[in-house]
Amino acid sequence: MTSHLRPRTAVVTLTAAALLGGSVPAASAAGSGLTTTLRKLETSYQGRIGAVGIDLATGRTVGYRADERFPFNSMFKVFACAAVLHKARTSDPGLMDRVVRWKPADMAALTSNSPETTEYTDTGMTPAQLCRAGITKSDGFAGNTLLKQIGGPGGLTAFFRATGDRTSRLDRTEPTLTEWQPGEKRDTTTPAAAARTFAELTTGKTLHADDRARLVGWLKAGLTGADRIRAGLPKDWTVGDKTGTGGASNHGTANDVAIVWTPGSKAPIILSVFTNRNADNRPNDDKVIASTATALAKALGRL
Repeated sequence: MTSHLRPRTAVVTLTAAALLGGSVPAASAAGSGLTTTLRKLETSYQGRIGAVGIDLATGRTVGYRADERFPFNSMFKVFACAAVLHKARTSDPGLMDRVVRWKPADMAALTSNSPETTEYTDTGMTPAQLCRAGITKSDGFAGNTLLKQIGGPGGLTAFFRATGDRTSRLDRTEPTLTEWQPGEKRDTTTPAAAARTFAELTTGKTLHADDRARLVGWLKAGLTGADRIRAGLPKDWTVGDKTGTGGASNHGTANDVAIVWTPGSKAPIILSVFTNRNADNRPNDDKVIASTATALAKALGRL
C-alpha cells in the first residue's frame, strides 16, 4: 500500500513533525492561555480533554494533552472511507460503485445505531453509499462493512502506517470498539495523530483530488456534530466533521475532528477534540467539546 501513497504537502509535513514528535508548540501567550482555559474546563467537567489545532495557512499548531491516547469510537469511519477511496483509486477500479449485500442477521448487534443500512437490507449499498451513511449519520453497520473492504481493523491500521501515522490503531469492529477504560490502547489515537492524518487526507496528496473532494463533501454534510465543534465556532464558518461517542458506560468518551474554513482565509484549520470522564457511568458533554473548539480557534488567532 505504501508505494501508492503520494508525498504529503509541505505545510502538513511541517506540522506533522511537530505534532508527532512528542509535543505541540504552545509556548506563546495564546498557547499558555489555551492550557489555562482547558485545565479549568477539565476541572468543571471532571474529566480529561485532549485537543489540537493546526492552521494550514501558517503551519502554526497548538495543543493540550496532544499525545495522550483516547478512543476512536465512530471517528474511525472517516479514515475507513479514505482507505476505501484510496483502494478504489489505486488497485480496485469500480469498487465505490459495486453493490455490497448482507443478510438481516449480519447486522443484528447494530440495528440500534445503523439508521441507514437497516433501510437497505433488501437491496444492499455501494461503498460510496456506505461512506455517506458512515460519515453523515455515523451508521455502525456501514462502518463495519467498509472495514471489510480493506481487510478489517488491521487493514485500517496498515493504512494509517502507510500515511506516516505510527500512532493510530484499530483492533475491533462496532460495537465492541467503543468499550474503553483508562489505559486501553486498542482502538485509540491521539489528538495529534488524528489531526495530522485527518489534515493529510482532506488537504494533502495521499488521496486523489477528486477523492479528497468527495470525502470533504461527506464531512460537510455531517448530521451528528451540530452540538460539538460546529457549536463552538461562528455560524459563517464552514465546517466538515466526524464525531465519535462511547457513551456513559465507557467513561463518557466523546470526540470530534473537523476541517474548518473561515471567511476570506487562504487555507483551512484542522481541529481535533477528545474527551472522557474521570469516573465511569457519566454521560459525555457536547458543550465541553464546543468550548474546546472555541479555545483552539482563539489560540490559533482565528477568533
